[in-house]
Amino acid sequence: MVAMIPSKPFTCSRRGFLGGLACGLFAAKPGVAGPSTRPVDEPRFLTRGVVITADDLTWADWPRQAKAAGLNTIGLHAPVSARVLAQFIQSQAGQQFLDTCRQIGLAVEYELHAMSDLLPRRLFDTSPELFRMNDQGVRVREGNLCVHSEQALQVVAENAVDIAKTLRPTTGRYFYWGDDGLAWCRCPKCRGLSDTEQSLMVSNHLVAALRKVDPRARVAHLAYHNTLAPPRQVKPAEGVFLEYAPIHRRYDVPFERADDAQSRQEFEKLDANLEVFGREDARVLEYWLDVSLFSKWKKPAVKLPFNPEVLSADLDTYARRGIRHVTTFAVYIDAEYVAKYGAEPLRQYGEALNRTRG
Repeated sequence: MVAMIPSKPFTCSRRGFLGGLACGLFAAKPGVAGPSTRPVDEPRFLTRGVVITADDLTWADWPRQAKAAGLNTIGLHAPVSARVLAQFIQSQAGQQFLDTCRQIGLAVEYELHAMSDLLPRRLFDTSPELFRMNDQGVRVREGNLCVHSEQALQVVAENAVDIAKTLRPTTGRYFYWGDDGLAWCRCPKCRGLSDTEQSLMVSNHLVAALRKVDPRARVAHLAYHNTLAPPRQVKPAEGVFLEYAPIHRRYDVPFERADDAQSRQEFEKLDANLEVFGREDARVLEYWLDVSLFSKWKKPAVKLPFNPEVLSADLDTYARRGIRHVTTFAVYIDAEYVAKYGAEPLRQYGEALNRTRG
């Protein structure tokens, strides 16, 4: 659905009091935010969201249930095609979804694996130089683009602006991700740059283009899978923020306490990325409610192995680092799933996000 299938099966002490002291009273330490100046009655997490697909809206009550749980943001995910999601938004059902969110005060965003829409694959037939080169030195149609092609970047920017005419987030935050888990360019000009750095170059280019039509525009850099390592040679442009998605971690134990190699690698990259991108706008994109992940992206869906204690500990871990924007995939929580298993984890997730204030 949203990521490469992990090579290992997924397996899943609250520190809220001590974490609050560390964030609010003590001087900053590595991985810990400095003293808090927030009002004590202000929610610690400003963005409290979920990310689902249009297919999950067979559960027609999704927006109101999200609002009732104390959430304030709902993201629609396009795992393959942003254009298909745009068609849904223009439909009667899509317009009704937007109207409901507007009426109840729920922000709407769009999180898109969009590169095949931004650089249409049909262009390869006439302009293969726009596309990435693989490790064998051959230009290929599949996967991302050549970031040293000025024409490719121009096409990407024009299509991003065009898609934004329909998929316009109410928050000004845009999510145009690379192709899911696929490599970037290995041409002589690009090969010295990591996948992370090439992805960031595209985000830097997109924010400049989008701000010409939406002055509020901010663009996410997705730190995930092959772009998880922080950039070294490319700096984020103004308006580019971190979106950190640790898909290869365990979920049976708190993230900070997991001792397997994959989880530790994912966790260590969090602080490294925060050092580059900063903390104020950084967002965590988690998988606590992602039924699709635990179902290995196949239906029938399995019951979510939700652990409230792991969630609470994870939220403390993120909060201590000054992260104030949190969302989670909740894909496959649709009408069929709710009828069979209910939606209690959604309520518990919202409650946990709202529990800690100040």
